[in-house]
Amino acid sequence: MTSDPAEGDRAGADPPPRYLPVAEHGVIGDMHTVALVGTNGTIDWYCCPSFDSPSVFGAILDADRGGSFELTAASRARTRQFYVPDTNVLLTRFYTGDAVGEVQDFMPVGEPTGHAAHRLVRRVLCVRGSMTFRARVSPRFDYGRQTHTVDERDGGVVFTSTDLALSLTATVPLRCDGQDVEAEFTLGEGESAVFALDRIAGDAEPRGCSGSEAADLYVATVTYWRRWLSASRYRGRWREMVHRSALTLKLLTYAPTGAIVAAPTTSLPEQPGGERNWDYRFVWIRDAAFCVYALLRLGFNSEAAAFMGFLEQHIPPPGDDPLGPLQIMYGIDGRTDLAEEELPHLEGYEGASPVRIGNGAAEQLQLDIYGELIDSIYLYDKWAEPISSDAWEGLCGLVDWVCDHWDQPDEGIWETRGGRKNFLYSRLMCWVAVERAIRMANRRGLPADRARWERTRDDIYRRIMLRGWSARRQAFVQHEDDDVLDAAVLMMPLAKFIAPTDPKWLATLDALGEELVSDSLVYRYDPEASPDGLSGDEGTFSICSFWYVEALTRAGRLDDARMAFEKMLTYANHLGLYAEQVGRAGEQQGNFPQAFTHLALISAAVNLDRALG
Repeated sequence: MTSDPAEGDRAGADPPPRYLPVAEHGVIGDMHTVALVGTNGTIDWYCCPSFDSPSVFGAILDADRGGSFELTAASRARTRQFYVPDTNVLLTRFYTGDAVGEVQDFMPVGEPTGHAAHRLVRRVLCVRGSMTFRARVSPRFDYGRQTHTVDERDGGVVFTSTDLALSLTATVPLRCDGQDVEAEFTLGEGESAVFALDRIAGDAEPRGCSGSEAADLYVATVTYWRRWLSASRYRGRWREMVHRSALTLKLLTYAPTGAIVAAPTTSLPEQPGGERNWDYRFVWIRDAAFCVYALLRLGFNSEAAAFMGFLEQHIPPPGDDPLGPLQIMYGIDGRTDLAEEELPHLEGYEGASPVRIGNGAAEQLQLDIYGELIDSIYLYDKWAEPISSDAWEGLCGLVDWVCDHWDQPDEGIWETRGGRKNFLYSRLMCWVAVERAIRMANRRGLPADRARWERTRDDIYRRIMLRGWSARRQAFVQHEDDDVLDAAVLMMPLAKFIAPTDPKWLATLDALGEELVSDSLVYRYDPEASPDGLSGDEGTFSICSFWYVEALTRAGRLDDARMAFEKMLTYANHLGLYAEQVGRAGEQQGNFPQAFTHLALISAAVNLDRALG
């Protein structure tokens, strides 16, 4: 929400909080990695050189051991934070009694100097009056596990660890303080200073970044983002929020491979102080496929094409793996080994432990991914460009595998760790996988085992209707032959499995509204009624909240849908960003920002806007 930034005032906080609320962050990036910048001017999350690299600044996971890059007014100040309109360039403003200062944070893309990526620029300006700023740069390499040296060189310093070297240059004097570097400086009205953090070879000299170069990089980066966003076809009622979501999804794209990460952070808790802390810096087939759908709806075909390239290059043909031809997630470079590891030396965000890197869910069976993936390929083939003959052969292999295995129990979309079950949503998306493949074959006259595919499609449909419907609850339920509700079934009309005004579906929508909806917020399921193998509770799940909006829309309940959508917008942070979940007091919970939430916002906005006319 660039035109309406939120204001934070911690002038009286003594001492300041050890952890900012998750929502009080903006995100910048260069399609290789991101940095989270707090409303206090501190970068407390940054992995270099890529999303899944070990952190350099990780104070969001341990305020004492994680490391940070503080850049703020030296005296007490009010702060406001906003994006340069239609960009991912972030401005944090500081207001003291008689002065206004500003920090412009960005990671250059499309820069004119020809330098490689992995540069973080912090440009400081005094807008009015005179203001003293202070900076403290405290890297803690490899999640704080590696020590480093600090070498003063001409024009800056170099931080060198075992695996990574970063240079810090500034247009103001720097002072070494053990492993850290400090600066304090005063700017008059119209004056500026520049800090630049660069990845370098260990024996290289700091690159430096003059005031004029920083100004040129700023303009080039603003121009890049605005040019990219200008390709959007969306002209609806919620253009600002939709475009912020699109810009966020673009930030979560790994340019070298076309991969799309689920979120750029790890272990931000789904429950304050709890154990539901996961690493999301990987490519979930499900999340990325949904992203492709959202980007295609807005006209960003090149991003969809890049992800299709990732699939063709990194996804193997069907074999005899009992977990199927697809893993549920991959590394951003296509790697399959994502072993989960705990980092006991980090206390976790506000004490939520354990901190995890890697993700053991990569070894789960989740049958729904085939439907989400094939649906996105179907839409790409329909809206962007026809897929190749080789891609069709690979897709046929996936569909044949689904025909053989659709009736297996699995861990489901929510990656439960309490054992496999016959989840309705998994059945639903297996139906989608086969049904969309049949559509493609028929539309393009492609070779396919139509008789077998049609028989399987119909078998799945009948199975869902027979065993996924609870007469007692008058609703479709979480898994077969049970009575537990699950918000994932909101996808039934969205996937065109059932008419959005079918009596059984309307009864389900009412049941979900009574049990899982709070205000406009939707819980995934009740962990007490359906144990998921983990302790504790969680917040409402924001993708489900936007699915609810879309289900209401398709059911013709437009007033309810619009009110639920407008309420959901109030739960965004001051920049229009969302984490995975929303807590009881409206706080953002889970990894941040979350692709799932933003892609669902786009879909809900597009469909609701069209329905409203």
